[in-house]
Amino acid sequence: MENLLALAPKNHRKHPYPATKTYFCPVMDTTSPEYQLQLRELQLNSLFELIKAINENAPEADLYRIYEFVLRAIQKVAKLALYVREPDRWVCQATYGTTADFCELTPPAGLLKLHEISPLETWPNLGPFAEFDTLLPVWHNEAALALVFIGRPGHRPSPDDDGFIATLSHLMLVAIENKKMARQQLLQQMADAQMHLARDVQALLFPKRLPYTDRLRVVASYLPHHTVGGDYYDFLWISPDKFLVCVADVSGKGVPAAILMSNFQAALRILVRRSTSLVYVVEELNHLIMSNAQGENFITAFFAEYDLRYKTLTYVNAGHNPPFLLRPGSPPQLLTEGTTVLGGFDPLPFLTPTTLANLSDFLLFCFTDGFIETYNDAGEPFGTEQIIAFVEQNLHLGQKSLHERLIQHLNQFKGHQAYVDDITLLSCRVQHV
Repeated sequence: MENLLALAPKNHRKHPYPATKTYFCPVMDTTSPEYQLQLRELQLNSLFELIKAINENAPEADLYRIYEFVLRAIQKVAKLALYVREPDRWVCQATYGTTADFCELTPPAGLLKLHEISPLETWPNLGPFAEFDTLLPVWHNEAALALVFIGRPGHRPSPDDDGFIATLSHLMLVAIENKKMARQQLLQQMADAQMHLARDVQALLFPKRLPYTDRLRVVASYLPHHTVGGDYYDFLWISPDKFLVCVADVSGKGVPAAILMSNFQAALRILVRRSTSLVYVVEELNHLIMSNAQGENFITAFFAEYDLRYKTLTYVNAGHNPPFLLRPGSPPQLLTEGTTVLGGFDPLPFLTPTTLANLSDFLLFCFTDGFIETYNDAGEPFGTEQIIAFVEQNLHLGQKSLHERLIQHLNQFKGHQAYVDDITLLSCRVQHV
């Protein structure tokens, strides 16, 4: 027998030959033993050819071509519409000899649950599918893989004919399903490798040590929602008497977000050593994000410089959830002034730094939206007011204990609800002694 793939048409959806032509033998009595013997031999050879193509990892299009050729030439199927189940819909992968364009149609819902070979002549309301006489559903591991609609005008098939088509269909479609699973596994492996890479990149972003002395104490807590999060915090000495703290949150997740945040961190560390102007630093970071993200991502950020010598705090809030400042004898102060998100506009609108003087004893508490936007079972967010109240009531605790108790409180608050985003806390305590 000639190689079926060589004989099969190149376009498996539109066959160039008329459906009535036969390819395997001269006309003879279909009930004769000679005919039946030759038919069984051709069927067996076609199965071998399909198995060979599967073992050689032939493309799916080639498998469909072999399948279509066998149905046309050996089984005398004049009309075919092969629907394969995709995750969200049924897709017509092969069709010929039909009046309607079944690539644009969806099988009737009533046929989707059939498990056995079924004649269609008694089914009502089939619409265009009424031009077929038989449906062969293909199931595997209790899941429907495909629906094979076939039409054989003037030809009465035997049970063996339908059984062979069912076997051929099952063999091909299980092989194609295995190919899909292998592709999905490969894509998942690639995604996992990317996520591990992004996680390693992100781990390099956070400072290895934070000061914790009687005069200056900085504590940070980070809880990623996924393997790779979009939050970032930093602490930098600008001079012996001046430092900068930063908390930021990038839109998006995964490798692109991690790369953008790594660029942000690298640029921030260079810029704060190049200039003492917080406005310059923020403007340059905005230029960087605009050019790298191309409008697809943006970053909310809070920057604060503190001068230990002059006891002044200068800050810019770039669209971030406002941190709050606690001072003895004063109500909590939300730090809201600055500009909008980075990466959204160039130049930044109304960019204005704010300086607070005579700060010798204070606690600066920063957080990302993942904390205050965690919901409880009643659908209520944790909110800024609750985090401020909790910190005020527990100022007697050390900062590390304060962070731990606050996270425990959030866990109790959310009840059975899941976290929806990364969570970052950063607190900076200054006490001049």
